[in-house]
Amino acid sequence: MRRWMRGAAPLALLALSACVQSGTVEPAFSAPVTNNDTPYSSCLGGLSALAGTNLPVFAVGEVGDKTGQFQATGNGTSTALTQGVSEMVMSALYKTGKARLVERYDLRIPLAQAKMAEQKLIGADGAIRPGGIRGSDFVVVGALTELNYNIVSGGARLAVGGIGGGARAVVINVGLDLRVVNSRTFEVAYVTSLQKQIQGFEVEANVFRFFGTQLVEFDAGMVRNEPLQLGVRSVIEMAVYQIMTDFLGLPDAPQCRVTKVEFSKDLLNPVHGEGK
Repeated sequence: MRRWMRGAAPLALLALSACVQSGTVEPAFSAPVTNNDTPYSSCLGGLSALAGTNLPVFAVGEVGDKTGQFQATGNGTSTALTQGVSEMVMSALYKTGKARLVERYDLRIPLAQAKMAEQKLIGADGAIRPGGIRGSDFVVVGALTELNYNIVSGGARLAVGGIGGGARAVVINVGLDLRVVNSRTFEVAYVTSLQKQIQGFEVEANVFRFFGTQLVEFDAGMVRNEPLQLGVRSVIEMAVYQIMTDFLGLPDAPQCRVTKVEFSKDLLNPVHGEGK
């Protein structure tokens, strides 16, 4: 009897395992997949409705994060800003519908295509032959150059016996510098330098609200990634809009123009006093 039970136990476990594996488990699902637009995406989309088929060819080179900013995470440190800036520039150019894109950022793609053509691994109908890869008219390169925390902060707080409340506001900003290089002459044909401020207000102790309903924590000069990356994508899309309108001459929409910041003339005047 005992011998039979010893033999039956593994069989029972095997049958139980089979039942578990054959069943299906419904995966958890929260928010649906959405497009990744910013308030400036409609400006880029508006360009696609303009007439014209003789489209310039753009390549996007390295647009890196040169802010040198890192933040602490549970597993050590990570960059504070996205490392996918070049890809964001490509997406913004595509949204305009007024640019053709060629791959130069990942050179493995055109090099592999040329190699297959040399080895006659690609058919002749519409194939890219050696030396026949489409060239670009312009190359876009640049960098994220600024990430400034807590530009201004203000508010009031009252506490009695360690218990109280108050309200505070903070402002951070991201800056982007892009340049357009003529692929034939290597002349820098256009440069744009933009920044975007991200404002937040405190909803409870050390917890700030950015971009409407998005809650992020602001503590010791750090914020969580999501609102910063939305700011980065926004400033990139505005820079690409400038390239298409200011540089290429496409008509711009009044609501899509860059907001110009005017500084007080007092900031440009030397201080009067000793030595004057």
